[in-house]
Amino acid sequence: MKESYIKEKIENSIPNTTVEVTGDGVHFEAVIVSISFEGLSTLERHKVVYSALGDDMKERIHALSMKTFTPIEQEKGD
Repeated sequence: MKESYIKEKIENSIPNTTVEVTGDGVHFEAVIVSISFEGLSTLERHKVVYSALGDDMKERIHALSMKTFTPIEQEKGD
């Protein structure tokens, strides 16, 4: 699994989203910034991302560590 695949899948599934992904092919870290996260808890944000990745989370991605931000949170450095 390539980082670019995860990045594209999330960005194509969640409108107005930017993603940075690093990893070793099995374990990945992602920073995800989306206006869609406004008003959502961290757990709710992660559920949105897991939903975007679908079966890949069960079958192809062993671990995904993520940080999720709204654009305003990212600007503030939260």
